Amino acid sequence: MRRIHFLILLLTLSACLPAPAVEPTSTGSAPFRITAEENPYAPKPEDLSLQIADVTITSVNLSERFEFTPPRVLVNFLGYMPGVCNELRINVKPPDENYRVFIEVYSLTDSDTVCEGVFKQFEASIMLGTYSSGRYTIWVNDEPAGDFSAY
Repeated sequence: MRRIHFLILLLTLSACLPAPAVEPTSTGSAPFRITAEENPYAPKPEDLSLQIADVTITSVNLSERFEFTPPRVLVNFLGYMPGVCNELRINVKPPDENYRVFIEVYSLTDSDTVCEGVFKQFEASIMLGTYSSGRYTIWVNDEPAGDFSAY
């Protein structure tokens, strides 16, 4: 008798849970905050005094990290910058209304510093924030890089 009661209780509780939405839901501003540990390449206030330079990205890989609740996405970048004095910056923007997450990858250089024009390779990883349920596409420097589902 207890077993039947227990099953009925589970069914009653599961009926109280909201059903997952078919379409992605919009996300508030807080989930987009990414800490300095998650993105050590984020733009800084002192960057305003530096000159923006390009980077060449040779590879972008997305991997879901299930050790987090909810699961998160790690983005790995490989590429090179035009000089050994350049500093890498990665700016992650909040998703737009079409669930696209735009990531800008660029470098900075001090125009007053003389630096060898030798390419500088980089490998960088950032952890994306948490997002509301839905399917998101990642764009890096205006090129599609992959997608992920948030739960």
